Amino acid sequence: VRDCIQKTLTEWSSKIRQDQNPETLEVLECTVAQAIEKINPEERDELKVSAKLFIVGSNSSSIRDAVDLACSALGVAQLDSVIIAPPPVEDGSNLSLEYLQPYWKELENLVQNKKIVAIGTSDLDKTLLEQLYLWAQVKPSSNQVNLASCCVMPPDLTAFAKECDIQLLTHNDPKELLCEASFQEVLQESIQNVKANKWIPLWLLRYSVIVKSRGIIKSKGYIIQAKRSAS
Repeated sequence: VRDCIQKTLTEWSSKIRQDQNPETLEVLECTVAQAIEKINPEERDELKVSAKLFIVGSNSSSIRDAVDLACSALGVAQLDSVIIAPPPVEDGSNLSLEYLQPYWKELENLVQNKKIVAIGTSDLDKTLLEQLYLWAQVKPSSNQVNLASCCVMPPDLTAFAKECDIQLLTHNDPKELLCEASFQEVLQESIQNVKANKWIPLWLLRYSVIVKSRGIIKSKGYIIQAKRSAS
């Protein structure tokens, strides 16, 4: 992820006009057009577009921004599936249903507005997955389990997922895919005259475009959004 961000920022900064000072902008839109392959509308039915969303800052409204930007970048009206990684909780706190609810409501709104077909979760144990399932209007279609935390799926989680038709998937993503310090470091290295410590990452979305009939990945990439703090 770090390498992808650094390469994109370096290439983008080499092409911006001299009169464009990054520090005068509220938002930096750093895009390398040739790096993103838009989906041909004629091929859309043959492809599955899935995404995993990592919220870095605790702001549920980031979800809509992430989905809208992903759809725009790929040239599609909706994503087939979105899995959300649990947003970071404060030190000493445990992940709870109450904490997840605003994020899940935002995902449900996007399903109802036909921006997403199916929504899923990541790293929820049986208790929390059951609580979410019973509360949610749009039920989770999948739950990812980290391979680092268990070699064998917990039997209670497996039984509940089977009963409720929830697909259990595995992943090996680190707990923190991109920390604030790492992002600021790569920003400092890539763009001249930028006060990197003022820029805070909000979310990171990883997308995959899969050919349904062959099960192969046609394209994949990352989209990240960051904001400049006022202080």
